[in-house]
Amino acid sequence: MKCDSDMSVDVVIDRYYMPRFCPREVQMEDFIRYHFNGTFDADGKKFDSSHDRGKAFISQVGLGRLIMGMDRGLHGMCVNERRRIIVPPHLAYGSIGTGGVIPPDAVLVYDVLLLDIWHTDDKVQIRILRKPARCNRVAMASYFIRYHYNGTLLTGESFDSSYSRNATDDTYLGQGNLIKGLDEGLLGMCVGETRVIIVPPFLAYGEKGHGTKVPPQATLVFEVLMIDLFNPKDDLIVEVKEVPKDCTRRTAVGDYIRYHYNGTFQDGTAFDSSYQRNSTYNTYIGMGYVIQGMDKALQGLCIGEKRRIIIPPHMAYGEEGVGDLIPSSAVLVFDIHVIDFHNPKDPVQIQVTHKPQECNTTSVADDLIHYRYNCSLMDGTLLYSSDQFNSPAITTLGANKVISGLEEGLSGMCVGERREVVIPPHWGHGENGAAGVPRSAVLFFQLELVELQKGVPEGYMFVWLGDGPDPLFPAIDLDGDKQVPLEEFSAFITLQVKEGNGRLRPGVDADSIIKDMFNNQDRNKDGKISADELTVQVDDESEQAKRDEL
Repeated sequence: MKCDSDMSVDVVIDRYYMPRFCPREVQMEDFIRYHFNGTFDADGKKFDSSHDRGKAFISQVGLGRLIMGMDRGLHGMCVNERRRIIVPPHLAYGSIGTGGVIPPDAVLVYDVLLLDIWHTDDKVQIRILRKPARCNRVAMASYFIRYHYNGTLLTGESFDSSYSRNATDDTYLGQGNLIKGLDEGLLGMCVGETRVIIVPPFLAYGEKGHGTKVPPQATLVFEVLMIDLFNPKDDLIVEVKEVPKDCTRRTAVGDYIRYHYNGTFQDGTAFDSSYQRNSTYNTYIGMGYVIQGMDKALQGLCIGEKRRIIIPPHMAYGEEGVGDLIPSSAVLVFDIHVIDFHNPKDPVQIQVTHKPQECNTTSVADDLIHYRYNCSLMDGTLLYSSDQFNSPAITTLGANKVISGLEEGLSGMCVGERREVVIPPHWGHGENGAAGVPRSAVLFFQLELVELQKGVPEGYMFVWLGDGPDPLFPAIDLDGDKQVPLEEFSAFITLQVKEGNGRLRPGVDADSIIKDMFNNQDRNKDGKISADELTVQVDDESEQAKRDEL
């Protein structure tokens, strides 16, 4: 675009390149920084060039610091605009010229590239590009912040970027660690907010510039993404998301807890998750096994409770961070869900939910019992159930056939009684867990005793429920022939059981037990028991136990 006029009267301006975006034009009293080539209109010979000097020219417009023609010609320019300014002699160096460089009555041609504009009244300019819908906290003086940025000059030329270093810029606000304009521009930012901050030179690096990338008197443009912020005086922040209605007990120091969690930074970036490993995180509370903030946050929780925990760096991993996983001075956000907890000193908890009116006989060691059960974790996850089978479960109490906590829960029950039993892991499957049972899991059993068969002591196959016959052999010798074959022995024992005088070991075939008892008494293995065999004394204790049951 050309602004044509009589060259002897006014400047001629050819705006031969215009940027698409021009937020600001040069006004009177503005300071500018620009490159130029100066030539004579008559022969095109160069008389001056900022390019040749390798340093842009800096001046103020409209106060006579430039020749009048340049004051006029630069007016209205945009950053990155290129224009050719033809200056007649009377608006340049007139009929005198200057310094042997500019001859008298010379028409001058300037090819100008504008690099920067600012004014002494300029303030830091802020343009918000994106702001989270939820912003609970903003950056304030004395806060520690972590942010990413791209830094450019007004021309768009990059001078620095935290992204290129793959590391945030971390600093305290308002402590003089940053240039003044950036310190001001970062105030009020939310985590996740992106803004453009334009800093005039006198609030940036001023006349000295900075290194080789920031020239003197450069306006700086920062596009900033706030990653993290906290106050060095911050304590733990806990937000309760969900609490079960029935919460009879809360975690305390010394308890062992199993919980799931998602770990993120304040901008939502995930760094760890127990859900991804499909395994809870298990630890003791208040004993230094986890970071200080988590140790504190895990106290006072219910089973099933969900919380969001925000942990400042000085209660987490501090300035050191953790390798490539946790950056230096990072605020950590944990969303946790408590699965269960217990204390190593916890007993088995038994609650009777139904008891028959008549309860004369209860289960004890050596009894054979039939029972129904549901076994679940404390969060309600069903692990096993007797309903999965065609009949109730069967066990002999005291025979170490079930976990010790279940043994405890099944003891002292009446037929028809129902119980809810909470079994801590040291009464259950312990730290190693079992098939389908997680490590260190607290188990919840719903029990119902269906059938009870009174048992006999360990090592015995038959016991008298009162005093046995005395003398014994004549009672066994039903036909009085002084010898007792298996059939006669079996008939005697069967009669005693039927009449309630004695009891066979439950859960084992009666004929097999009676045959074993007979064989124990038939010392000479002739297929008959004599009076001498029945009363014989033996030295071996295990052999004596076999015979003593009669």
